[in-house]
Amino acid sequence: MTRLRCAILDDYLNVALKLADWSRIGDRVEVTVFDEPFASTETTASALKDFEIILAMRERTPFPRALLAALPKLKLLITSGMRNAAIDSEAAKDHNVVLCGTQWNRDPTAALTMGLILELTRSIGRENARMHAGEPLQKFIGLEIEGRTLGVVGLGKLGAKVSGLAKAFGMNVIAWSPNLTADRCKEVGVGYATKEELFATADIITVHVVLSQRSRGLVGREDLAGMKPTSYLVNTARGPIVDEAALLETLQQKKIAGAAIDVFSVEPLPVDHPFRKLDNIVLTPHLGYVTEEGFRAHYSQMVEGIGAWLDGEPLRRLA
Repeated sequence: MTRLRCAILDDYLNVALKLADWSRIGDRVEVTVFDEPFASTETTASALKDFEIILAMRERTPFPRALLAALPKLKLLITSGMRNAAIDSEAAKDHNVVLCGTQWNRDPTAALTMGLILELTRSIGRENARMHAGEPLQKFIGLEIEGRTLGVVGLGKLGAKVSGLAKAFGMNVIAWSPNLTADRCKEVGVGYATKEELFATADIITVHVVLSQRSRGLVGREDLAGMKPTSYLVNTARGPIVDEAALLETLQQKKIAGAAIDVFSVEPLPVDHPFRKLDNIVLTPHLGYVTEEGFRAHYSQMVEGIGAWLDGEPLRRLA
């Protein structure tokens, strides 16, 4: 029996084969791991043209219509999560590609958000690096977040969890998003603010809306200009939600105290990106969802999903 070819994409940490039982489908599927990002759509198409099954990790590799058209053998595409803005689902449907997802009910990005807030205000990582470098004395004076105001852009499941963690630290929390209501704020136990009020009054602003055509550029130049010079911006949602050029200019001119960014318009962040040269920005390489528990769940469900599709009953179908 000829086995189908399955590509696991963007396994930068080389953990995919360790965190799930691939032997469950080993007699029917031959698995190949790709542990580095592709340079372009053309190189992606060339590398994947002979695969019937592709497993995508979040939005690390885009699947626009042109790429799907260049993969004539592709029959099943499974993404981690139940949405992936980098996959053209209509094109997948047009090319008879079954698109499925995986489910994960926990939100490790909330804890990372608080970690980034603490790094901005207490310089833990920077002082750690200085200690390891042999520096004898501390350099940074910290700020207490207790009593300060956190502005949450987006009060869905993740925004609400971050709000709860912030309140446990003694922060005051206000929220805004295009469709947010005062009733939802009351339900979560935070204050309702207009967009202008939130950006003008919050000491720290954190972004937790889903990327869509509507949310691209949601945090724009005028919003950044409206922030206090002592305030910070945190983005663990998606890069294009914040106007990256405007944020760069804001930080270069030191119009706000700083930012912590885990997501970017282009990922991985280019090595020559000007963000890397700033001393008032904390950068992490999209760590929000990268946990052993999360990856174990996603890869195990991918194995399960392949088996179900092979048996004619796709699970968690998206298109």
